[in-house]
Amino acid sequence: MTEKNSRTGRLISRREFVRDSALVASLAALPPLVGGETPAQKPLNYNEKMDYRRLGKTGLMVSAVCLGGHWKRIGTLIRGVTEKDEWSRPVLNHPEFIKNRSDIVSYCIDAGINYVDACNANEILAYSAALKGRRDKMYFGWSWVEKEPREKEWRTAAKLLQGLDEGLKESGLDYVDVWRISVIMPSSEHTFNEVYEVVEALDKAKKQGKARFTGVSSHDHRWLKIVIDEFPEQIEVVLFPYTAKSKELARENLPAAVKKSDMEVSFPNTAKSAELPKESLFETLKKNDVGVFGIKPFASNSLFKGNSALDSPDAEEDARRARLALRYILSNPAITAPIPGLINRHQVDNLVMAVQERRELDRKESAELEKAAEEAWAKLPAEYQWLKAWEYV
Repeated sequence: MTEKNSRTGRLISRREFVRDSALVASLAALPPLVGGETPAQKPLNYNEKMDYRRLGKTGLMVSAVCLGGHWKRIGTLIRGVTEKDEWSRPVLNHPEFIKNRSDIVSYCIDAGINYVDACNANEILAYSAALKGRRDKMYFGWSWVEKEPREKEWRTAAKLLQGLDEGLKESGLDYVDVWRISVIMPSSEHTFNEVYEVVEALDKAKKQGKARFTGVSSHDHRWLKIVIDEFPEQIEVVLFPYTAKSKELARENLPAAVKKSDMEVSFPNTAKSAELPKESLFETLKKNDVGVFGIKPFASNSLFKGNSALDSPDAEEDARRARLALRYILSNPAITAPIPGLINRHQVDNLVMAVQERRELDRKESAELEKAAEEAWAKLPAEYQWLKAWEYV
């Protein structure tokens, strides 16, 4: 990674930039690392049928499967609930939608699921309403992406904190449990100044009591590795893709020789591409005791044959595929929890069933999941081709 020196115009390395930048002075004000491991806390909303995992150095014990913010395919359950596409713009005041979100949150709470992650304005408003009066039953993960660095005007600490304040006021919340800022997808596009602004915003929000814990969501391996190592105190939690095709990168599972074109995956809506990683991210995660939420566990529903409707002829097969994928993901102890979106009670029950089944897949199950994952990879829509960059992590 390089940055242009404002005085000479010369491209300088990250280390030179950190050494020479006036921003180093502001970094000195950041809190020092606390020695030792943060002890695990008592699980919130405990249910004996659910497993709980420590969310890295936060010490929070979160359910082994959590509630993701997306409600993809909800149109198969509630006709006319979306304005344009099948999930991103629901009619938030639609009575059936409001009831559905409240019912799903209630059902998750009953099942011992204790974390919900929301990553845009609609999701935050929907889930803050659904949790009204029972905020103590679930941890709330937050990213108001419309007021975060994917939009250029929201790349300073002042603007990020402004967006957080505005969002808290609009949603009626006093604080969030995890503020995990969504950076731009090809995150290496960020300048170092922008990274420092993100870190400063996270640090101030925590000091002000507006965020209990902090982190980022990124789709860029190498950027995550650098930022976690550089700012281990502020990056307590990260979100990145982890699917049934994902595996920990090791020398033995990366081809010895690949064409450069095979090592690059394009990001949607940009002219940028991401090179596949050359070293595992998990070493950095373990070293810095970072909690991990795995997004896109079902490869944006490409893993499934049907449309997620309850009366789909593929419903039983798809439920089995979901359980196999979750068991596979949970067999990696470095992943705290996958966070699939849920639209009906059957899906919640299926998650609980996956947790209760044995972790390790037998040979037959592994072959079955591998075949399903290959099918998912083959039919990934154009806007999700970047997921292929996360086959090795």
